[in-house]
Amino acid sequence: MESSAKKALKDQYKNRIMTGGIYRIQCSKDGSYWLRTSFDMQGSKNRFAFSKATDSCPEICMLKTWKQYGADSFSFEIVEEIEKKETQTQRQFSDDLNTLLEMWNEKKMEGEQ
Repeated sequence: MESSAKKALKDQYKNRIMTGGIYRIQCSKDGSYWLRTSFDMQGSKNRFAFSKATDSCPEICMLKTWKQYGADSFSFEIVEEIEKKETQTQRQFSDDLNTLLEMWNEKKMEGEQ
């Protein structure tokens, strides 16, 4: 690949719109779910699809449930997405995502009461 093409690809990657947010991995057999944040929602979705296709549990905390019910019992759902603003630092974007996760965890707790 020519150096100008590489530079163009790097610039395109650096200037892409970052879409992060909250996603849920849920087990349909027992209703359990896990909420997570992501800086790159599409990347998280792709990693989950790969985990399902290879039957490799995406996280240790859900391994017992994964083994009990199998990969086909799990789904990936985007709960809420936000775009990183041009003026935001990565740290500020991370803080926004963590605040959003706290709000969703509070909703989860309210629903369980």
